Amino acid sequence: MTDGFVLLQAAADTTRAYGEFPLIGARAAVWIAAEVHLMFAAFVLGVPMFAVVAEAIGIFGGDARYDRLAKEFTRLLLVAYSATAIWGAVLVFFLATLYPRFWAYLTAVFGPSMWAYAALFFLESFTLYLYYYGWDRWKHARAKWAHWGLGLLLNVWGTIVMFIANSWLTYMMTPPRDITPATDPATIKLWHAIANATWMPINVHRLIANVVFGGAIVAAYASYRFLASRTDEERAHYDWMGYVGNFIAISALIVLPFAGYWLGREIYQYDQSMGITMMGGFMSWLWVIQAFLIAVLFLTGNYYLWVGMERIPGAERFRPYTKYLLLVLVLGAIVWGTPHTMIADSKELAAMGGSHHPFLGALGVMSAKNTAVNLMILTTFLSFLLYRRANTRPVVPWAKTGTQIQAAMFAIAATIVLFYGIRGYFVDAIVRIGFSVYQVLAVLSCIVFVTVIDILLGRGARSLGAIQWGRMPARSQYALFVLAVTFTWLMGLMGFARSGVRQYWHVWQVVQDTSKYAATPALGYASKMISLCVLIFLSLVAFVFWLGGLAEKSTFVAPGGREGVGGAKRVGH
Repeated sequence: MTDGFVLLQAAADTTRAYGEFPLIGARAAVWIAAEVHLMFAAFVLGVPMFAVVAEAIGIFGGDARYDRLAKEFTRLLLVAYSATAIWGAVLVFFLATLYPRFWAYLTAVFGPSMWAYAALFFLESFTLYLYYYGWDRWKHARAKWAHWGLGLLLNVWGTIVMFIANSWLTYMMTPPRDITPATDPATIKLWHAIANATWMPINVHRLIANVVFGGAIVAAYASYRFLASRTDEERAHYDWMGYVGNFIAISALIVLPFAGYWLGREIYQYDQSMGITMMGGFMSWLWVIQAFLIAVLFLTGNYYLWVGMERIPGAERFRPYTKYLLLVLVLGAIVWGTPHTMIADSKELAAMGGSHHPFLGALGVMSAKNTAVNLMILTTFLSFLLYRRANTRPVVPWAKTGTQIQAAMFAIAATIVLFYGIRGYFVDAIVRIGFSVYQVLAVLSCIVFVTVIDILLGRGARSLGAIQWGRMPARSQYALFVLAVTFTWLMGLMGFARSGVRQYWHVWQVVQDTSKYAATPALGYASKMISLCVLIFLSLVAFVFWLGGLAEKSTFVAPGGREGVGGAKRVGH
């Protein structure tokens, strides 16, 4: 053991190992600060991504409403960014005072990256305020390109900041194998600690999740403004804004499960005991809850699209098909939410012949669940496709052939998913796991190729009428609220699953948690804590929405590039 580590240990021996927080305890205090901070961080990282995309569409397409949309997105960031910084400071203070020895260890390993994090956070803040307050000043052609460059830079800073922070939390879960409790943290190579087994899967997973989360929160903001609107112009603008937010959220949600599979695979490869605790131990019931929450997201997102068809001339020809799409989504949700083992008393277990129900037990295995979720993803993509085509009719000579090819691709993808889902019951577990790769590739290939064909089919398509933005019932806006609340709760749930697999370790098998909070909490307690964090976050977001309304101007660009509602053109798809 080196002299540096001896000094660190000596300093730790003279310091309290753990502090205490009044009423709720140290763990609950850190839990609340960390979760609320990460929720705000997800919002301020996701929103700039599609703000920059929206501004680019406005620049290239000359559509003023996209530029306005991007600015309105960015306005929401100002207060949210301050809240992110405040909760981050509270988190650091809690860690330093309530878990001083663990914080000392973490800073010894990641000290240089923490300095870089602080510097980049300053650069990100400066870029954000320059980006927003320079919006109207730099509105001419050449200056607008420079302004858009600031938006790109803002996203670069934010992504790097997220990557750095992700290295700290993934190191706690999957430290490199050659790092042991006796290793001097000052001698651990920084890049070696950063590039641990789950760092890149977490980066990709969180990047996609931030886009989903940002889109859901922006859609909720638009629904709030839609319900509070007093003019047709306002309702038209916020109806369109809600559509864009929902489109972004559901589009990213479609690919999010694939990133989750990658992360789960890396956890299993690193240490099977963690994977078994997460998927087959006491946490397995979390995945039943997660399945129903994600089913709510899919059902609500599709419902919003189906209701939205009411404002699109020509969509009536597709409405009869929605009942079949709903049937697939409901059946998929039932299969996905079916547990493998049942919680039952002795009489019920005797009646079933064990903890596995003779019928439902077959639906609790991953072959059934992978099949269900992939079919739900295909169904959701088909809903988007029908919505996109609702008020147009292709005029290209090969339109019928192209549509038949698209239908064949859906059929082939669904057949592959079903084949490997059924085949998985008759092979070993290690082979069954590999089948999920084929299912995923079939679905992704279908999405990519069908989208390309649809874009080509849409060239010069004949319009069946202008989209009547703003003519949406109130229930459609409540659906956007449901999306935001559900995804926020889901983020907290999955954060608990990721952190809880470490059990009584601060850093898995390296730094042990010896406090009275060392054991992973019960699911009931965890659900209450997650709900409290969600309530705190959404209350603060409601305050952000209110401030956004105070700053809003009274002039509106209708969804057609000009004032009024009737001139809407089909550019929102």
